Amino acid sequence: MIRLSVVLPVRDVETYVADALASLARNARRDFEFIVVDDGSVDRTGQIIEDFRDELPGLVVLRNETPVGLADARNQGVSLASGRYLTFMDGDDWLAPGYLADLVAAIERLGCDFVRVDHVQAEGRRRVIHRAPPAVRGVVLKPREHILPLSSRTMVDYPYAWAGIYRRDLGGLLTFPGRLHTAEDRPWIWRLHRRAASFAVVPLAGIFYRRMVAGSLTQVGDARQLHFFDAFDLVFADLERDAEEEFAAKAARTFCALLVHHLELGDRFSPELRARFEARGAQALRRLPAGLLAEAGSLGPERDAVLRKLLEER
Repeated sequence: MIRLSVVLPVRDVETYVADALASLARNARRDFEFIVVDDGSVDRTGQIIEDFRDELPGLVVLRNETPVGLADARNQGVSLASGRYLTFMDGDDWLAPGYLADLVAAIERLGCDFVRVDHVQAEGRRRVIHRAPPAVRGVVLKPREHILPLSSRTMVDYPYAWAGIYRRDLGGLLTFPGRLHTAEDRPWIWRLHRRAASFAVVPLAGIFYRRMVAGSLTQVGDARQLHFFDAFDLVFADLERDAEEEFAAKAARTFCALLVHHLELGDRFSPELRARFEARGAQALRRLPAGLLAEAGSLGPERDAVLRKLLEER
């Protein structure tokens, strides 16, 4: 029986994918499977994956001739998974030895729907641990109770799908909104915390998240960044459909904070794309229900000024 399925979508990561696969090999067990979705790579990524066939037992490879994007590539991997549990990884990240076994041990010990963990941000030689928000560790909690409070960093502000392990029988809660090329984890984490029954956070930091990688979606300033708005449209639509007004202000506050963050990084955009981004931002703010922005509260004088300027100019 397969205990754990690891889903690893990759695209044009020849510089890093050997590190990712070598770290999986150091974590391999006979009851683990590793599902790599090569999403239309045109560099040496595919050949490097083949070079690991002998080193990585349980390797399953799916290749897309035409890229489908991160969200759908993850979904393809999930559809192939046969493990009792599921976790994710990105092609430019790596794992500490024994990390996957520790993940499985944590969720089996706690018996909950999913377990979230801390992670290590790696930027060159610099390493910084980023902790999942709750201070309570190793205790089974109710996911809905960790969406609020409004003005604090909560679990929906920690959306990284790869920072955790999930029961595969959660089914549709583990799939991502197709066709989104960025911010696909935002509607995903909101849905997971609104609908799953139980979760826990454990003090485990064995996944290394490589930052400032050229070509990664966090660094690219092309039209895919506009999918940020589509992602939050899904969050707001889900809340409205399910009549969960108690979470709407939290979603609005998170949206506004991330909108300002994107605008502050606007130099990566071409003038035409920045204009499109600002127009979408102003439209989205105006579509929010009357009074919701006021309920969401101030983000601070400087960030509030950015939002006011956006509305005035657009």
